Amino acid sequence: MPEPTLELQQRIEQLRQQIQKASYAYYVLDNPIMEDSVYDRLYRELQQLEQEHPQFITPDSPTQRVGEKPATQFQKVRHNIPLYSLENAFNLQEFSQWQDRWQRIVSPLNFEYVTELKIDGSALALTYENGLLVRGATRGDGIEGEEITQNVRTIRAIPLRLNLENPPPLVEVRGEAFLGLDVFAKINKERAQSGEAEFANPRNAAAGTLRQLDSRIVAQRRLDFFAYTLQIPGIDDDDVAHTQWQSLELLQEMGFKVNPNRTLCQSLEAVESYYKEWDIKRKDLPYMTDGVVVKINSIPLQKQLGFTQKFPRWAVALKYPAEEAPTQIKAVTVQVGRTGALTPVAELTPVQLAGTTVSRASLHNSDRLAELDLHIGDTAIVRKAGEIIPEVVRILPELRPEGAQRFQMPTHCPECGQPVVKPISEAVTRCINLSCPAILRGVLIHWGSRDALDINGLGEKLVQQFVDRQFVNSVAELYELDVETLAQLERFGKKSAQKLVEAIAQSTQKPWSRVLYGLGIRHVGSVNAQLLTQKFPTVDQLSAASAAQIESVYGIGAEIANSVADWFQVPANQLLIDRLKAAGLQFAATPVTEKPASQSAAIFAGKTFVITGTLPTLKRDEAKALIQNAGGKVTGSVSAKTDYLLLGEDAGSKLKKAQDLGIKQLSEAELLDLLGQE
Repeated sequence: MPEPTLELQQRIEQLRQQIQKASYAYYVLDNPIMEDSVYDRLYRELQQLEQEHPQFITPDSPTQRVGEKPATQFQKVRHNIPLYSLENAFNLQEFSQWQDRWQRIVSPLNFEYVTELKIDGSALALTYENGLLVRGATRGDGIEGEEITQNVRTIRAIPLRLNLENPPPLVEVRGEAFLGLDVFAKINKERAQSGEAEFANPRNAAAGTLRQLDSRIVAQRRLDFFAYTLQIPGIDDDDVAHTQWQSLELLQEMGFKVNPNRTLCQSLEAVESYYKEWDIKRKDLPYMTDGVVVKINSIPLQKQLGFTQKFPRWAVALKYPAEEAPTQIKAVTVQVGRTGALTPVAELTPVQLAGTTVSRASLHNSDRLAELDLHIGDTAIVRKAGEIIPEVVRILPELRPEGAQRFQMPTHCPECGQPVVKPISEAVTRCINLSCPAILRGVLIHWGSRDALDINGLGEKLVQQFVDRQFVNSVAELYELDVETLAQLERFGKKSAQKLVEAIAQSTQKPWSRVLYGLGIRHVGSVNAQLLTQKFPTVDQLSAASAAQIESVYGIGAEIANSVADWFQVPANQLLIDRLKAAGLQFAATPVTEKPASQSAAIFAGKTFVITGTLPTLKRDEAKALIQNAGGKVTGSVSAKTDYLLLGEDAGSKLKKAQDLGIKQLSEAELLDLLGQE
């Protein structure tokens, strides 16, 4: 595989910004700017790039997250059970690859799939206590959602009381709220008559309806609901239902609507047949669907496969392709990113694609421009499928205006005016002037980002002023700013200046791993930074390490190791470290203690732990952090690969399985003793 280019890094950064902007507009502002299918494809491209280049993965990437922040006008609630999103496959080949991946982990002799139509609506989490509906919440970020129980109660397809004689103490149901097409058309007609903006599509209408503060409006809009997941905390899944199909049937018995167009498939070929059949038949459905959800039927097999950080391994969303449309290229602008990569972007005559207005499309790089033979004024075919973000698929030269000029990449950086370079071996054109305002802006924004130094108030607009007025020429100079200097900025009084100075000062207490990530070393994400600082607890140890020594760290590959080693050999970078040390930044793990070698090193290094039950003093997150900091790994389910079970009170089925497999058990006291803690 060729070495990743600066242009690839810039591409990843652009995707993250676009996805985060769309998520903020939808979840926080309640003003969607992007159709769901477009978001899916934006997300899919970012996910694919990160899968191909895992050294670029960082916790602040949208892929490491389940979702985004909930809106603020409703009370936030924490989900009892997280709501995971699904991995996407955009064609049958990708679906086959998904099957190959899970079968490399578990290879059952017999298995079945349950296929259900993927409803284009809004996910809900319902909580029942002793059979009564007590809470309805939106998905939010998958961990926290918005408490909208009064609105949920208006949906007649959701039972207020479960149809069970002896209901369990707690029942969690997941499903999709949606609007039928006839109801959607009626709503838009009424909005048009009253002078209100029409909803772009039923999904946006459903999401907007659920966020109405007046539940009477929600009742008038006649939302519908299909349930698709049943979970009963405190009861082993095997005691509820052995299969996904049984789970759906039990949901029906409880009084929920379950999509009738589901099928039990015995093979990949049967899934493909279902997928192709509904690609045609879905046009006659009374609601919108954008794909097929495929789940492994066996719940024990689901539990064996478990989850990645983002998705369940036992389910996938097989999406239908989106559409293409012609539009005219009005101009081409060139963006300069944090790494100096220049990215051309087509400015388009706005065009509607599946309810979303597209006015810009990436042109990737100069090689792609040459391939397209793009001229200003050309008619282009733009799509949302395959490449995820809106992109120019092809040019229609027969419609080219007379005298149209072919676009050429600039020879000088549009931000700083310095000459740009394009190595023969790379597709990217880049600015190599480290004083370029665009590069400096990106560096400063990255330094102050949440997973780096987390400097509250250091946003893009403020950074723009810093660079324009030459207040700051490196991250080290942030720590030289004072209230008097900051008070000179536009719309920035002494009170705001004081808060920012304090926030910058507080960032000096961020741990060494955050500082390392904030330095922006190529390929080093926040997770990699944590791995490196565990192995090299001081910057002096890391800077003195060879590439081979760095690569010996579990989870660090040769590309990351070489990048880190090379970075510390640059004199300007060593000078930056010295300046940041003088400013009080943390370049050592705290506390730095040398412990005598003990059996803990052998026990924890590379070992897999599972935690079950309630621990006497530690929270699960605290125990997990202790294990990980000692070199171990914590997973959610017991398997033959599990080395230790950390056992608390009221342990569930994990204990029995661990006993059956002969897995060693540890108490909290034994764990702390091995860690050398009292």
